[in-house]
Amino acid sequence: MPSMPNLAPFQSEDGEELFRLELVSSMIPAPSTPVFKTDDGPGFPEISIDALEEGGYRFRVRPLPGTPLAAELRTNGDFTHGSLLFLGEDHSFALNNALMLLFAFASARHGVLEMHSSVVMNGGKGYLFLGRSGTGKSTHSSLWLKHIPGTELLNDDNPILRLMPDGTARVYGSPWSGKTPCYKNKDVSAAAVVRIRQAPFNKIERLPAIQAYASLMASASSFRPFKELADSWHRTLESLVTFLPCYVLDCLPDQAAAELCYKTVHG
Repeated sequence: MPSMPNLAPFQSEDGEELFRLELVSSMIPAPSTPVFKTDDGPGFPEISIDALEEGGYRFRVRPLPGTPLAAELRTNGDFTHGSLLFLGEDHSFALNNALMLLFAFASARHGVLEMHSSVVMNGGKGYLFLGRSGTGKSTHSSLWLKHIPGTELLNDDNPILRLMPDGTARVYGSPWSGKTPCYKNKDVSAAAVVRIRQAPFNKIERLPAIQAYASLMASASSFRPFKELADSWHRTLESLVTFLPCYVLDCLPDQAAAELCYKTVHG
């Protein structure tokens, strides 16, 4: 087992088991049918998914498109059990991706979304900043940390957004935080979601429900070919946009942008 300090804050004996992952030393070849392959472009891992004829699924993970396989993950049909075979030398990369995939799929039925987002906490509430890679999510978080008193970073890449049974929403830290080592086992009430767009000016506006839905969906880890899971993700999104304020912030990477955003969403 590779040393993975990012998992340490989340080790607990409490709670209901969501899924179980075991490491194996070999796998028997199994007939399968291709289902999906990610296409996030250069610089991003590649994940291919096949449906196994015997039932369940096979995931193959590469660090980058065209590179050798890092691992093969096989799961049962409801993603509550997985077997992982290391194929490359970077076992931490392989294990992290296997855990992320299993978590995203196994939690879908529980009102959970694994988001591509940077999240800050302020005043006991969480604020999610969305956007494509390179648009300034982390930069905007850092501006809050610098200029908005009482701000703390919760996660800088893959926080967990959950629709709670009582109809509220909470955002959680996770073991996956991208290039920023921020692994906090904390959670707060989700107060607002803001999509960041680069612009030569600062302007913020609240999105109507349909646009808010599209904004959230674009940054949620979801795989449309899995109809049952996709239906669960969509139901969660539909509920969230009825009460969780969603904004779009066209902005410069400056103090004024952070102050405008804070004044709008915090109020």
